[in-house]
Amino acid sequence: MEYKRKIYGYQCDIYGHLNNANYLMIYEEARSELLMKLGYSLEKLKQMGLHIYLTRVELKFKNAVLMEDNIIVKTTIAKINRLHSTWQQQIYNSVGELCNQATIEGVFVKNGKPQRISKEILAKFTSFIEE
Repeated sequence: MEYKRKIYGYQCDIYGHLNNANYLMIYEEARSELLMKLGYSLEKLKQMGLHIYLTRVELKFKNAVLMEDNIIVKTTIAKINRLHSTWQQQIYNSVGELCNQATIEGVFVKNGKPQRISKEILAKFTSFIEE
């Protein structure tokens, strides 16, 4: 799935580059959009008592994202089972250069403990696995 957005000055460091911490927020936005597209927004999951806790985040910086860049964030689910998920995400700048890539792992949680999701939810998530 592709998520598009513009980078604003308040998100950048003194060099005019997207601040490192903001990559995580942008990736979160893109994952949230994908979840909404699946019909399982974070709010809906919360109402079901389910949460996705991140257990690992790995970022690889390739090229700078600059102030006023129009970026594209590509998000796919790399693998998933009823307890864990791994997401692959990439940010491309306005000229199509790969700027950053992320591997994000999470666990499904209910009442503070790992929780297996239903087969129905798993089937929806599986539809976004990148082959």
